[in-house]
Amino acid sequence: MDADVLIVGAGPAGLAAAAELRRRGVRRVVVADREAAPGGIPRHSKHTGYGLRDLHRVLSGPAYARALTDAAARAGAQLRAGCTVTDLRAGGGGPSATVTSAAGIEEVQAGAVLLATGCRERPRAARLVPGDRPSGVLTTGELQQRVYLAGERLAGRALVVGAEHVSFSAAVTLAHAGARVLALVTDQPRHQSYAAFKLGAALRWRVPVWTSTAVTRVTGANGRLAAVEVSGVDGGPSRVIACDWLVFTGDWIPDHVLARTACLTLDKGTLGPAIDTTMATSAPGVFAAGNLVHAAETADVAALSGRHAARQITLYLAAAGRPVPSSVPVVAETPLRWISPNAIDPGVLPPLGRFAIRPAEYRERARLEAWQDGTLLARSRPLRLIPGRPVHLRAAWVTSVDPAGGPVRVGAAHSSSSGGAI
Repeated sequence: MDADVLIVGAGPAGLAAAAELRRRGVRRVVVADREAAPGGIPRHSKHTGYGLRDLHRVLSGPAYARALTDAAARAGAQLRAGCTVTDLRAGGGGPSATVTSAAGIEEVQAGAVLLATGCRERPRAARLVPGDRPSGVLTTGELQQRVYLAGERLAGRALVVGAEHVSFSAAVTLAHAGARVLALVTDQPRHQSYAAFKLGAALRWRVPVWTSTAVTRVTGANGRLAAVEVSGVDGGPSRVIACDWLVFTGDWIPDHVLARTACLTLDKGTLGPAIDTTMATSAPGVFAAGNLVHAAETADVAALSGRHAARQITLYLAAAGRPVPSSVPVVAETPLRWISPNAIDPGVLPPLGRFAIRPAEYRERARLEAWQDGTLLARSRPLRLIPGRPVHLRAAWVTSVDPAGGPVRVGAAHSSSSGGAI
């Protein structure tokens, strides 16, 4: 099978890119996804708040997934659910892939490939939490699928590990399924979500947030979760909490298996493929978008990232055979954990005209700054930095980047009363 563009992943980024590619005249657009139906994580996220930035209306997760799926199908993209891309090759003749499904194994030659495989929460094993391995230990994604797609009831006591936006969503899902949420547990000194979320959880469901606390052991009985040991990260005492469900939330990592298979350069900060502002990876013809490159932004931001990638892929296909301009690396410095995109094509702004950034530590009234070879390119207004919570740096300044200069370094300086944003 041949395709002008093969998109791997039918979540918001992949579906939005497919519709945009078809709208721009790309004929053969194939979207492959290993799930039974397209739509990605919003399919099993029943809370509202989806679609504000891209569709300009507010929808529930399932309604948003249907809207993006219908738009891509109406545009003429070929949506193939239940298909797993098991291999990606980025050779001199253009990218190619192996697609495996119930119908067999197919080889796909494409003019370009867009990786939109999204991200996932770091599971218990990756967080090195010791103890037994009973049932009842979940991630938010598994929890939502069991509750909203399979209709399961989860009675009993539950602990949620994490205090990010998604952690409060997990608490709501548990309450909807019949569980009693004992607390949200975070090793951070404070929660990482909005104050309204914390207040709502405390008032509506009587759910406290235990800060500076870590889960240090899991105990099972007869194959089921029985208790969890929690300890203060500052040397405080340990205690054992009897519970029936333990949900690990947040701590996102990109689903980068295919990127590694294709030997794409990975960014040490995001852990996803290194990309420039055109969403191009280190391999010609291979692009990446959505939460694969910025784990994890909201679904509508991922969708707009996919649209941006589609526009750049269309230009790439039209300019086949022409040399690809070199890009300038972007380096995130302390106290920032990562920045995306992590390279600049000086002629192209990133999606939404801004860089996505994750802090590594708390800072009050910090200003983000971008420097190249000793020249200040940009300075943000004063911001509050919170680990795990996104901040953004507007990108109009990228046109001032010297293509022959050194890397652009983005960090944070303490805000003073003098000096405005650039």
